Amino acid sequence: MIKSSHPEIRRLLHQYSDGLTSIEISERLSLKSDSVRNALKEMPDTYIDRWMPVHHEPPHAVWCAVIPPQNCPRPITKGKA
Repeated sequence: MIKSSHPEIRRLLHQYSDGLTSIEISERLSLKSDSVRNALKEMPDTYIDRWMPVHHEPPHAVWCAVIPPQNCPRPITKGKA
């Protein structure tokens, strides 16, 4: 069974509230950059906050993770807003 890197990536992004690029994440966690990019795309609680310009390269996406509020109540009934 392949171990998911989602929890590690999530914890790291929670530590860096200003966000990190996939390259920065892969370096800090010693993961392959392709694996990090794929994981970020699969994680519903991560998003691209902004694009960082890089000299002579396309801009790099800066990723952040949503931190859910501690006391966020669940809906009582389904399908009603």
